Amino acid sequence: MASKLFVFGSVNGQLRSAFGKLAALHAKNVFSFAIVTGNLFTEAQDDDELNAFLSGEITIACPTYFTVGAVALPPRVVEKIESDEEIAPNLHYLGKRSVTKTSEGVRIVALGGLVDLNIVAGQSKDQHAPFHTEDDAKALRGANNADILLTAMWPSEIWKNSAKAKELTFNSSTAPSSQTIAELCATLKPRYHFATSPGDFCFEREPFFPEPNEENKDKGLALTRFISLAPWANAAKAKSMYAFTINRDAIIMPPPGSTLTPFFKSAPKKRTADQAEFSRFANPNADNKKPRRQRHERSPPPGPERCFFCLSNPNLPVHMIASVGDDAYLATAKGPLSSADTFRPQGLDFPGHVIITPLTHAPSLGAAAMGGEDEAHKTFAEMTRFRKSLQTMVAKRSKRRLGAVTWEINRARGIHVHWQFMPVPAELMIKGTVEIGFKVLAKDLKIGEFVTKEFGTADEIEGDYLRVWIWAEEDAEDGVEGGRVVGKSLLLRFDEGIRFDLQFPRKVMAKLLGLEERTVWQDIGQTENEEKVDVAAFRTGFKEWDFTLQS
Repeated sequence: MASKLFVFGSVNGQLRSAFGKLAALHAKNVFSFAIVTGNLFTEAQDDDELNAFLSGEITIACPTYFTVGAVALPPRVVEKIESDEEIAPNLHYLGKRSVTKTSEGVRIVALGGLVDLNIVAGQSKDQHAPFHTEDDAKALRGANNADILLTAMWPSEIWKNSAKAKELTFNSSTAPSSQTIAELCATLKPRYHFATSPGDFCFEREPFFPEPNEENKDKGLALTRFISLAPWANAAKAKSMYAFTINRDAIIMPPPGSTLTPFFKSAPKKRTADQAEFSRFANPNADNKKPRRQRHERSPPPGPERCFFCLSNPNLPVHMIASVGDDAYLATAKGPLSSADTFRPQGLDFPGHVIITPLTHAPSLGAAAMGGEDEAHKTFAEMTRFRKSLQTMVAKRSKRRLGAVTWEINRARGIHVHWQFMPVPAELMIKGTVEIGFKVLAKDLKIGEFVTKEFGTADEIEGDYLRVWIWAEEDAEDGVEGGRVVGKSLLLRFDEGIRFDLQFPRKVMAKLLGLEERTVWQDIGQTENEEKVDVAAFRTGFKEWDFTLQS
């Protein structure tokens, strides 16, 4: 049987009148439960009304759920929450960051409070204060889906693609909004997203659906309705109540007036010769009619809005992003060296060629480029955590038949530093074949000599360099647990006088893996749908080791 639900906008402490209305409506409609969005209480809460509410004198006609809004909960309510006592009959606190499944099977994901950007890392410990961190929002992505998403802030760009928002001239200044909540909504694809209205108005956006996906077309559309109800008993008499029946039937056709998700980022057009570097940065002079610059007129490197490693670039192929942390993210490689079949005999059903990229737009993982020593070390630490998680994943899934090679090219004149990760048969590491391969080709090309050196950020090495991490885990004698770890960090320093080939590490790996026909990434020619299939398979394979999903 479908559940009939009732939702309030912010009640703002007007408990007697609001729940009196709920009782009258419930008598006629019999709601399965109710939800209060925004603030149930107010900072200047009337004590007599609060006493009547907590004692049960004010009747709560059906189970009612709430979370913290933009103002702090009354101390007496906090005390009951911390003591795990009943707040009031039929009243249930969802927690500030929670996933709840009701007795009717309705899945509610709640994120209360406003985002506190002063907390740069970590999840908030206080479960009733009116603020949350970006990590709180990121942690909830692990819920994977929701019937109802309940937040105290709007998702950023919810007004995009909306005729209603355009008519009302809504924009980023209309309501407190959050990019991490937008990402959370895009990930969970809730049937309903309720968020607090900051004023005496209601915004019921046109329903929206995600980018079409051929793989999931038989499951129907994941349609989301975003609704921001006005406060209860507001002076403008704007809509402050909403009743609906939640329907879990598959939606084959979007209803009239619905739009593509406002969180959609269009994929870039097919790349041409002007994007020849694997770094994926455009050359502004290629394939156009403008005269070429003279050498002394070297164009400045692109900023974040044109950098194909920056999440702020509107042309970033976001469908290839697999995991986002606090300081770095993972994406599958464009034109991967390996294919989905390369390591299938060893247990991987995806290419495994992955890019580990810092969120900060910087040419180097050094303090000067990253904006401070702490930022450089923090970013290096998370990138290392991603690398080690990937290493563990390929070893476990392949039963230690695969190890990994990761490389970093650090150049003062670079654009956006990143690491490339590649699975490699473990025997090539254990026998020293990978190390020899890098050393021999470097010698043949007369670009310098590799040395073995462990180090952290770029500040520990003077000048430009190539770093290569080699890692594998041998089988133990009992054949059950892992044995000796074969690990080494190789360093090749080079100065500006060396014309260093950015494809050098890929060329080495192509020779070692017998994939010379895939050396040039532009020749791979994957379709966007093929890329999506690869990243979906990677996410599934990596999920167990993806620390960003841990709540």
